[in-house]
Amino acid sequence: MGVAHKFGNNVDTDGIIPARYLVTTDSAELAKNCMEAIDPEFAGKVKPGDFIVAGNNFGCGSSREHAPISIKGAGVACVIAKSFARIFLRNAINIGLPILECPEASEALKGGETISVNLEEGTVTVEGGKVYRAKPLPPFVQEIVKAGGLMPYVKAHLSQKSTV
Repeated sequence: MGVAHKFGNNVDTDGIIPARYLVTTDSAELAKNCMEAIDPEFAGKVKPGDFIVAGNNFGCGSSREHAPISIKGAGVACVIAKSFARIFLRNAINIGLPILECPEASEALKGGETISVNLEEGTVTVEGGKVYRAKPLPPFVQEIVKAGGLMPYVKAHLSQKSTV
């Protein structure tokens, strides 16, 4: 369970992490300025296990892994959006940031609501019982996210094969 932090449509990567902070890939450092251009107070109020809820085209703009790294570094458990920019979706999976496309939840949820997400089932549940259903990520993509991203996933699978 965590708190929903609500954002609108077309949140671009500059809004997620402004370019002036791209001098590092350290997730803790990037987290300090996550969402600063849209909500300067976000980094101070987000707690581990909270959620970002957004509209269409979340993560549009330039292709920078810094954007999902900053979100993951801030402790966000999952980004729920109506839709994701394709490059952000790939970068989120590559670094192990859970994401879920759920248009109904994106529209209905309000900032400050307490919610939980079941990635395997593709559900978003509001405290009190309302459940929104989305199409979950394919199982192999879920495995990559659970492993912490593409590189940890590959390393784990290579080490498994080498011990057989």
